[in-house]
Amino acid sequence: MVALTHDRGNATPVAAGYAGAFVTVLIWAGWILATRHTAGTALGTIDLGLIRYGVPALVLAPVWLKIGLLPRKLPLLLLLLMVAGSGALFFQVAAFAIHATPASSVGVLLGGSMPLATALIGITLFGERPDRMRIVGFAAIVAGVALLLARSLAGTTGTGWTGYALLPAAATLWAIYTHAFRRSGLSPLEGSALIAVWSFLIHLLLAGIFGSTLASVPLKEIALQITSQGLLSGLVAMVAYGVAVRSLGGTQAAAFTALTPVLAMFGGAILLGEQIGPFEIVAAIVTAVGVALSTGILSPRKA
Repeated sequence: MVALTHDRGNATPVAAGYAGAFVTVLIWAGWILATRHTAGTALGTIDLGLIRYGVPALVLAPVWLKIGLLPRKLPLLLLLLMVAGSGALFFQVAAFAIHATPASSVGVLLGGSMPLATALIGITLFGERPDRMRIVGFAAIVAGVALLLARSLAGTTGTGWTGYALLPAAATLWAIYTHAFRRSGLSPLEGSALIAVWSFLIHLLLAGIFGSTLASVPLKEIALQITSQGLLSGLVAMVAYGVAVRSLGGTQAAAFTALTPVLAMFGGAILLGEQIGPFEIVAAIVTAVGVALSTGILSPRKA
């Protein structure tokens, strides 16, 4: 894996990294709610993907036109891992699962699994060694995820388990992207631009094969998704997360995603009218406590 490293160094202030991570989780919580909302509309996951990546691909066109679709100094494998991990493949897996799963469960299973998967990759492939406090945090996230997963799967029938199983898979894809971007040497804007344009092209191909319903969707609904999917999630959050990764490192930046459960849980109850019970509340709180520890904020500082 050393041969894949193409790092220009880290010149991003730590404060900017924390700000980027916090902005990201706020937007992601809104993205979960907006995507969950589309389950009751004519918008399919391919339509959402066209919006999600089409808007940033257009806005960031000067960036990807400048560096090229295949930057010479970027290993092809890293580009593929980035596009798959946070681009078309990730989005299709995540959106399909979100359509089939309550927002409160999505927040815990997706947001909680991301830092776990990222940490495991960092430990097994890159020799990262988290301290005891962060390990306790990861254990708390595991407990929160396991609690909700066991409760949810016990009450599902038929193929109802599919969404719950796909969310940790989507989180693992994002973890792969996190480490790939960290080692790409790309700036947040460059990484976001490449992921957006390639993912948009892939979704155009999917729309050509399977069709699209965008033409039959009310403009009000499209405007909502352009704001949530394209501008906020596809552009602002991608750049903000890139800043967090460059500043804090992949594992620590990903740990902030576990703040998403609480935001998604209350957002689903308030905005979508979803029912939340004691298991969902406990799972979200345990996971949120885990993130406070796993970010390393409370860890002893080295002299």
